[in-house]
Amino acid sequence: MIERLAADLIVIVHLGFILFVGLGAFLSLRWARIAWLHVPAAVWGAAIEFRHGICPLTPLEQRLRAAAGDAGYPGGFVEHYLLPIIYPSGLDQRTGFVLGTLVVAVNLAAYGWLLLRRRRDSGRP
Repeated sequence: MIERLAADLIVIVHLGFILFVGLGAFLSLRWARIAWLHVPAAVWGAAIEFRHGICPLTPLEQRLRAAAGDAGYPGGFVEHYLLPIIYPSGLDQRTGFVLGTLVVAVNLAAYGWLLLRRRRDSGRP
């Protein structure tokens, strides 16, 4: 029971990290210091996608599920709704490259906007 709850919590943390990697730069538009956490997270997320790697949270979750006696992801909100987002079917090397490129493009756009706004606010050309 506790292993299954821990695995579900890891899935939620994993989804939160994915959202932070993809959209965290927009938080820095409001709170600039977030960038100190977000940039390394975005680099990590893009690198995992470009290298077609596995996040360390994935094997941890799988070990906890195995310890709980689960053979997969049957039933439940977390398993039904969140897992397909985090572990989409058909995730191949090309898709990983596209996702990594999307992470880089979105974050470069957001940080570019932040830099332009800061320059404008400081009166620099």
